Amino acid sequence: MTAAGQDPELRNFSGLLVLAGAGKMGGALLEGWLRLGLDPSRIAVLEPQPSLQIAALARRGLRINRDPKALADVAAIVIAVKPQMAPQAVPALAPLVSASTVVVSIMAGRTLEFLSGALARPCAIVRAMPNMPAAIGRGITVAVSRNTSATQRELADRLLAATGAVEWIEDETLMDAVTAVSGSGPAYVFLLAETLAQAGVAAGLPPPLAAKLARDTVAGSGELLHRSPLEPQALRENVTSPGGTTAAALAVLMGQDGLERLMTEAVAAATARSRDLAG
Repeated sequence: MTAAGQDPELRNFSGLLVLAGAGKMGGALLEGWLRLGLDPSRIAVLEPQPSLQIAALARRGLRINRDPKALADVAAIVIAVKPQMAPQAVPALAPLVSASTVVVSIMAGRTLEFLSGALARPCAIVRAMPNMPAAIGRGITVAVSRNTSATQRELADRLLAATGAVEWIEDETLMDAVTAVSGSGPAYVFLLAETLAQAGVAAGLPPPLAAKLARDTVAGSGELLHRSPLEPQALRENVTSPGGTTAAALAVLMGQDGLERLMTEAVAAATARSRDLAG
C-alpha cells in the first residue's frame, strides 16, 4: 500500500516512461509525475490531441507523438486510452516492450488476459483502477499484477501513487467490485450533493443557498472523514442526538427501503456491468 501524501520520489527515475493517452486521467498522472520531480525529458506522450499544457512541455524536453520506433530503453508504459480504443492502441505498443518494461493499464474493464494477448509477448503487466479525485491528487487506485518482479511492481506503485493512495490485490476478479465502489463511487457522492440541494429547495431554501449548503457539507464531511481516525459509523453517531433532527432524517435513510438497500443494489448493478464490459 502507498499512502496518499507519501512522496514516492521520481527524481531518480531511469529509462523512458511512455504515456499512451493523455486525457483527464492520463493528464492527471502526468501532472503528478512532474510534481514528484520526474524530468520531462524522460517522458514520451502518445496522444492524438495533446492539450496546450502538454504541448508546452515540449520546451522542457517532453517527447510528444514521436515515432515509437525511435523510443528506446522504455522502463514503463502507462496505457490511459479509452477502453474501446484498446484493440488498436495496445498492439501498437508491443515493440516498445522489453523484458525489463512494466506495462501499466488504467483502462476500465480491460483484463490482464486481454493485455497479455494484445501485446502478444510475455511481459510484466499491471491492471489498475484509479478514480476521479486523482485529478487533485486525492484519488485511490487499486492494482493487480502479472509476471512482475518486485522492482517492476515497486515502480508501478510509485507511478500510480502520483495521484493518491494505492492498494494492491491478488485476485483480479475483485476488480469489478472495485470499479463499482471506488471507480464509480465519486458519482454517487456527487449525486448525494445534487439530491441534498434539491431536498433543500423542496424544504423552502433558495436554490443558490441550497446548492452552497449541500456542496460545502458534502465536501467538508468528506475532508473530516479523511482526517479523522474514527470510523464512518462513529462520525455519524457523533452528529446524531437521540430524538433530534438528524435522528428523524436517518430514520428515513436507514429504513427498510433506505440508502443501504439502494447502495447495495447500485453497487451490484455496477459490478455486473463491469463484468459484462470485460467480456
